[in-house]
Formats: sequence, structure tokens, C-alpha cells
Amino acid sequence: MADDKKQISSELSRELSLFQITMMGVGMMIGAGVFLGVGNAIHYSGPGGVILTFALNGLIAIFTAMGYAELSSAIPRAGGAYNFARIGFGRSTSFVAGWMEWFASSVAGSAYAITFAIYVIRYLIVLGLLNLAGTQLIIVEKATAVLIACLFIYINYRGASETGRIGAIITLGQTLFLIMIGVAGFIVVSKDPARLQNFTPFMPNGWGKLLVTMGFTYVAFEGYKVIAQAGDEAVDPKKNLPKAMIYSVFIVTLTYVGVAFATVVAVKANTLQADIPVWEWIGSYGERGFGEAIAHLMPYANFLLTLAVIFASTSALNATIFSATRASYALGRDHMLPTVMAKISSKRKTPWVALLGTGAIVIFVAVFMNTMNVAASASIMFLFLFFLVNICVIKIRRNMSDELQYGFMMPFFPFLPILAIIFQILLVLNLHSVSRTAIIIGPMWVLLGILVYNVYSKKHAMTTDDEIRILEDEKITLADAKPEYSILVPVANPDNALSLVKTTYKISSAKNAEVNLLHMVKVPDQVPLSDAGRYMLEGKEAIVEIMLYLAPLFPVNTTIRYCRNIARG
Repeated sequence: MADDKKQISSELSRELSLFQITMMGVGMMIGAGVFLGVGNAIHYSGPGGVILTFALNGLIAIFTAMGYAELSSAIPRAGGAYNFARIGFGRSTSFVAGWMEWFASSVAGSAYAITFAIYVIRYLIVLGLLNLAGTQLIIVEKATAVLIACLFIYINYRGASETGRIGAIITLGQTLFLIMIGVAGFIVVSKDPARLQNFTPFMPNGWGKLLVTMGFTYVAFEGYKVIAQAGDEAVDPKKNLPKAMIYSVFIVTLTYVGVAFATVVAVKANTLQADIPVWEWIGSYGERGFGEAIAHLMPYANFLLTLAVIFASTSALNATIFSATRASYALGRDHMLPTVMAKISSKRKTPWVALLGTGAIVIFVAVFMNTMNVAASASIMFLFLFFLVNICVIKIRRNMSDELQYGFMMPFFPFLPILAIIFQILLVLNLHSVSRTAIIIGPMWVLLGILVYNVYSKKHAMTTDDEIRILEDEKITLADAKPEYSILVPVANPDNALSLVKTTYKISSAKNAEVNLLHMVKVPDQVPLSDAGRYMLEGKEAIVEIMLYLAPLFPVNTTIRYCRNIARG
């Protein structure tokens, strides 16, 4: 039939502003890393080492963020490292990238659940509501971590998630609180300069330990990668994605350095009962050291800190479960993992099998690994992932720069990505002194992924023709007359679509107007926008029905716009 040949354009509703996607990256970074990492970093590298740890990690993150920014500006689609590896090296490497991202995000989720548990239980102990220590304390913390993880697995199954606006507000609040801690640190030093003696000796354990602390705290800087996942939903992605990545890393680095400084100067040496330097006292508490130090810095610090941790850890936990689920769902959708991983709940419209797989990893890691091993394992997986992205930057720039349109190109190419690669290798190699478990688990997961690809994925993966789906914005005009007016006809329900035709016909005939048929398709948050086609059938039926009536009479343009929120368009 003639109507079968008519094309209906599909387009994306871009809703996320520069501020929203910047806060998205900041929110993903300000989670477990700073709350768990500061105390342990002080323990291993001393009071000056913790400052250098976050400053140098921020510098390395900036190098890799520039690589993400360059690739995202040229390939502004959801998928991040999975897409970059597919274009740069092919399907096998893209599988490994998606495989690593699934595990890395899941382990990061475990770290956020543990952070929530440690600080909430600590506050209840401070209030005198609990009296726990030793093994009993660890068991209660593990149980709390499992409960909060289960809660957010269920929330993701229900289909609830933060909108860009609400997420930005929460992120802004927790960031301002950490900035407030940093400012408070500078204020107390201005009133009591003697607190600067807490930085003596500056690096008591030497420079070697600096690479160790940089390694296990690097997870605190991984969040900017989520910005690349917003490629399909960001306003002006070629410009805003690079800006958001660089801005977010810069904001977080300054915040972390300020917080680390405030932690060291928070405690007056003469107030301690133990006759040890302040930095040793903070470090002796390990992951709880940050909270113990900040409690000395300002009024109501315990309450405010616990509140900030609750917001930061739950927000990041929700986002990492969401991100990990998408990664495993995409592998199932592309037949690289069993297609059951891409199974979507008919009621909730969520990829529930992928979610259960992600949840199982989150809970298992939270229960059977200690805090340091969790942080180190998450860091090593993200270091592997970013190592791959930096290689992709070099490969794609050299082989495809004449084919792609870049909105941003990193300076000093290829020295910056090479420098990032060297540092990432050094950080991985130095993690063995704090977590041999992470050194074993990271490579084993990658090798397992290579085995899965060669045994299963290679045989079952989609062909290229099936894998690549292009949704084009194409204007379709079925008459030659130049219209004087344009009428927008929103088509929501096929049952009443034709009832709109009579009024539209009368107006368009009288005003020599063209008609624009628009149907909005809401894509569930848990489903990538690249799969929007499965939700468009009903709208296409309604539009084709109207076109059969209107097309021979006057110009008709048709658009199906897919979005997350119909009200915002």
C-alpha cells in the first residue's frame, strides 16, 4: 500500500540542561568515595598525602574526562564506553567494556550501601540508641547495607527514579554541605593557626603510599562517566556534554581537597586523650575517621554529616543500580548475554532480570567483602574501563577524525590520554598492598568476560544490520504549495484520532495551512532511549490513519517524539 511507504520521522525530546547533567556527574562522584576514603587515605599517606591524593586523582580524572568529552561530542549517543569501544575496536571490545561497566557500577553500589550503613549506625551509637562493637557491629552494618540495597533494588523495579531536576537539587544540597565543611576548616585555621601543625609531618609514610591511596580512592571520581549516558537526552549535547564532564570533575576535586583539609585541621591536638598525632588518631578510625574528625569541627556536625551521607549514598546507590542494570540489559538486548537479561516486566516496564542480576552482585559484594576491598575493587574496575576509553580516544581520533564532527577536541593530543593511561596502570599496580582481593577479582572478571564472549556472545550477538538503528528527523511534505500557516495536531489516542481530522481539515483549507501531526511516546526510565521503537507502534497507527485522509489534500508533516516526561515534551 502507498501508505506503507510513507516515512514518519522520529525524534528525541532533549530535556536535560547543562546544569542538570553537570549535577548528575557531581552527584555520582560525591558518594562513598569521600566519606569512606578520607580516613583511610590519612592512615596510609598522612595529613599531606590525603590532600595530594585528591588533587592528583582529580588531575588524572580531568585527563580522562577530556577523553570522554571528546568522544561524547563526536558520538553524542547513550552508551558511553560501550559505544566508544564498539566504534573504536569492534564488538568484542565493546562487550568487555559493557561487562566491566556492569560489574564496576554494581560494586560501586555496594560501596554506597556500606557507606550508608556505617554512618547511620555510627550516628545511632552516638545518640546512645545502640551499643555495638567488634563483630556485632560489623554484622549489623552488613545487615543494614543489605536492607538499603534491597530497598533500592525494589525502587528500581517499581520504575521510580530521580528526575534531572530533583536529582540536581539533592546533589546541590550535599555538595554545598561538603563545601561548608571545607570553608569551616579554613575559618578555624584563620582563628587558630596552630592547627596547621596537624600537617606535620606532611607525608610520614613516603611517596610510595601516595599511589596506594590514589588507587583505592579513585572510585570517588568515576561519576562523570554517567554524563556520557545522557547523550540522547541532553540539550545541545556536542557543547554541553564536554562542559558538564570537565565542570563536574573540577567542582568535585576542589570540594574533596577542601574537605580533606578540613578533616585534618578539625581536631585540636590538646583535646585528644591519646598521646598521638592528630593524623594518626583520625587514621586509626579507618573509614569512620572522616566522621570522627568532622564531629569536632562544627555544631550539630554528627547530625548534618549523617544527613549528607544519607542523601549522597542513597542517591548514588540508586544511580549505580540503575546504570549497572542498563549495562547488563544492553548486553542482553544485543544478544551478547542470554536474551532473558533484556526481558522487561509487562507491568512495570523495567528490565527485571537484569535488575536481579545487578542486585545479586551488589548484595554479595556488600556481605562478603570488607570496606577496603569493596572500594579497591570498584576503583580497579573503573581504572580498567577508563584505560580502555583513553585507548579509544587515540584510536578514533587517528582513524576517524575526518569522518566525525567534534564539538570538543582535547588539547595536547595524544600526550594527555597517554599520561592518563600511565597513571592508571601505576594506580592498579600499587593497589596490591591494600587489597590483594581487588587485584585478583578485577583481572578475573575481565578474563571471565573474554571467555563468555568467545563461548557465547560471539555466536549469538546481533548482526550489524540488526544492531544499528538510526532514527532520522525527516520532514515529509506531500504537496507542493507553500503554506502560510502551520497547525499542530497532537495525536494521543488512536481511537479518537480521526475525530480531530474534521476540524483540522476546515481550518487548514481556510488558511492554506500545513498540518504537523505529533505523537509523544513516553519511554520508561529503565529502558534506554535507543529502544524507543518498541513503544511507537500505537502512535504510528494513529498517524498513518490520519495521513490517509489528509495527505492528498494539503501538506502534512509527521513526527513521533520520544521522551522521558511528556509534560516537558
